[in-house]
Amino acid sequence: MSGIKIKDIHHPRFQAPDLDEAQKFLEEFGMVLAERTSDRLYMRGTDTAPYLHVTELGEAAFLGLAFEADSAEDLATLAAEEGAPVEDIDAPGGGQRVRLKDPNGFDVDVVHGIAPSGPLDVVLAEPLNTGSLRVREGDVKRVPGGPSQVKRMGHAVLKVADYAMTLKWLQDRFGMIQSDDVVVGPDEVVVASFLRCDRGEDYTDHHTLLTLGTGEPDFDHVAYEVEGLDDLMSGHDVLRDAGRKHVAGIGRHILGSQIYDYWSDPWGRTHEHFTDGDRIDLNHPHGKWGADIALGTQWGTFGPPS
Repeated sequence: MSGIKIKDIHHPRFQAPDLDEAQKFLEEFGMVLAERTSDRLYMRGTDTAPYLHVTELGEAAFLGLAFEADSAEDLATLAAEEGAPVEDIDAPGGGQRVRLKDPNGFDVDVVHGIAPSGPLDVVLAEPLNTGSLRVREGDVKRVPGGPSQVKRMGHAVLKVADYAMTLKWLQDRFGMIQSDDVVVGPDEVVVASFLRCDRGEDYTDHHTLLTLGTGEPDFDHVAYEVEGLDDLMSGHDVLRDAGRKHVAGIGRHILGSQIYDYWSDPWGRTHEHFTDGDRIDLNHPHGKWGADIALGTQWGTFGPPS
């Protein structure tokens, strides 16, 4: 199998029994309504993707993820190799997709040709004065408050039944690269991988997908980039004041370096805000780390707040 190289992650698909409540949470989280039908909710961010989160009406569940192909030719190649049809997408921006099932039973859509929407206005992050570098002189800072400004989807984390099988499936079809692996025991058995898109010399996120070999397939979380640190903190206050369940944070990861803040939706699905993540290219060395590093923080808390 020759496979293709995916361009980026595009959106997750969930089910929820109450679309009103789903929309309310996602608006407090910092997304904007793109389109809503009787049985489907599309939410967007400030960048040009017409949507970055899909919720279908039904029993609460995680359905799968969508990744973006570079070209229509890549989509056709994947369809031919997998024996799967190229389908038109009935969603904002149209486009086409090939829908696959991964070894864990999750839907994996590969999409292309979704027409971009106009970007939304953003309150830009103002520069930070540090102890050694004063870049903001003569201006006071007044953070406007309100929900975080979600820009785009950054990554997802999935628990998988068989780590090695899932890794091979993803690499064979999508060309994903191991940025850093998580190893256990004296033999350094790999049980998880931070995977990124192969963009060659172009910089891309440290990880687009993290697969955790837990023995049972399950959803862990999805992560969205926000405008900056003040924006993340302002959104934290909005979700706290709304009575939403805080899962972890605020802190800075070691692998990926993101400043993070994790929140649960009404059905227990974790959504992460992040900012200031690492961007790497083909020159990044493939790392292997123990769980203390992979799950550790440079500062802040990662476990559930007590």
